[in-house]
Amino acid sequence: MITVGQTFLALLIATAGWAVWKLWSILARPYTTALRNLPGPPSPSWIFGNMKAIQEEEESALQERWAAEYGPNITYRGFLNRDWLWTLDTRALNHILTHSAEYRKPDETLRSVVRIVGEGVFFTEGEHHRKQRRVMNPAFGPSQIRELTSIFVDKSIELRDMWEGQIGAQNTPTRVDALKGLSMMTLDVIGLAGFNYRFDSLSSTGTPNELSEAFQAIFSPPAKPSVLMILKHLFPIFDIISRRVDRAREVMRRIGSELIQEKKTQIQRELAENKSGGSSLERKDVQGRDLLTLLLKANMATDIPDSQRLSDEDVLAQVPTFIVAGHETTSTATTWCLFALTQAPAVQAKLRAELLAVDTNTPTMEELNALPYLDAVVRETLRIHSPVATTVRVAARDDVIPVDRPFVDRFGEVQDSIRISKGSPIIIPILSLNRSKQLWGKDALEFKPERWDSTPEAVSSVPGVWGHMLSFLGGPRACIGYRFSLVEMKALIFVLVRAFEFELAVPLEDLQKKSNVVQRPLLRSAPEQGSQMPLLLKRTSPWAPKARTR
Repeated sequence: MITVGQTFLALLIATAGWAVWKLWSILARPYTTALRNLPGPPSPSWIFGNMKAIQEEEESALQERWAAEYGPNITYRGFLNRDWLWTLDTRALNHILTHSAEYRKPDETLRSVVRIVGEGVFFTEGEHHRKQRRVMNPAFGPSQIRELTSIFVDKSIELRDMWEGQIGAQNTPTRVDALKGLSMMTLDVIGLAGFNYRFDSLSSTGTPNELSEAFQAIFSPPAKPSVLMILKHLFPIFDIISRRVDRAREVMRRIGSELIQEKKTQIQRELAENKSGGSSLERKDVQGRDLLTLLLKANMATDIPDSQRLSDEDVLAQVPTFIVAGHETTSTATTWCLFALTQAPAVQAKLRAELLAVDTNTPTMEELNALPYLDAVVRETLRIHSPVATTVRVAARDDVIPVDRPFVDRFGEVQDSIRISKGSPIIIPILSLNRSKQLWGKDALEFKPERWDSTPEAVSSVPGVWGHMLSFLGGPRACIGYRFSLVEMKALIFVLVRAFEFELAVPLEDLQKKSNVVQRPLLRSAPEQGSQMPLLLKRTSPWAPKARTR
């Protein structure tokens, strides 16, 4: 008979054996990885590798200097001296992005993000992801975005009016936090367009929104890497030390469950009343203004196999996923667009002239997309101020990655491919590729919308789903909601730039970017105040041509 003491001893030995194996794999990794022949900077720390140096600078700046010194295919050290692949080679990136089964998101990232938002479409892999995407694709098509455009415009006008109310009668420049206002607006939009749910963040009579506050807490960037961050990255058990995350997820699950039950009841009531001409629902009958209703109807259609339906848990996971993706990225991108316009007054004036020439305050999707300079400004913003600067993939097996151009490794040998070992992490350098001088020319770091009149031939090799850039990624995991984001951003810029002249309210050198999922602005002089973009607003005159009745 096995005693309690023997059982404990066996568990202790097994735990010690696992710890020894884990430590050995960490120590041996730099000498066994296939990436060891790639050039790159020396590691200043066995624990932090190059990560502290990277964290101290703006996103991607240090890696771009390394690429200029060592070449476009480099390796640097992460936590515990782990080798990371960083490449600007477009053929290599195309291989990685299009082979999504072989190059997946890291388990550590999935574990931490799924803990917050659940297994939504952005955070699942393999067949699970493909099944979710098949059901959800129709909700993000052009016809659906066309129906949502009026929500984008109406909420942009509400933000405009809120800022208008803060400007005195003398029209003196008035300071506002553009990021805060835009975040409120995009939360309202994803509430209405996503679920027909009113957050009323922009309402002067609205109460503080617990969901918005939870997101603000989660997405505030850490000042520097911590020991706890490393422990969470390596050992899942340390993830339990995060009451803030637990509270945020509880809020999202509760609101999501209420929304789904409400939508299901409404759909079943419509079927019972025979509104669609029959007692069953087929895919061709799927209609609805908000994304969640479309998703639920598509999932309930009688003409799809049960094997293709999403579980209730899968549907629930899409609610916080939509909020995270729709709330953060568009507000951040539009914030950086307004910043860019403050640094380019001639561009701001030229854009305003084009927008004021439109004879309505409430444009349709087609009218927004027909404005060439607005389109160029949006493209240039997303190129040079991509909200998400990098993303990560991990090799699921040993592989040979093709490259567009041969390169010289750290031993002086010419290589025509990159060999990578199973488990090796890869940085997808979204921002760095977007502003690569090899692709875009010597002025690649300049905000210059006119470049879109004639783009360089080299950018056609960028494996992005939109605009010869990686801002929405590419391949099977490209951003499903990119059309939504683009039209919402155009609606915001259309309304706000017609109404106001924008200037930066702080010295340029006081502003920095810090990434925690998205690149948010932070003041060097007031980091304790969190992310913000202080701008000075002044009314334009005139800004309000005759409104058209819908």
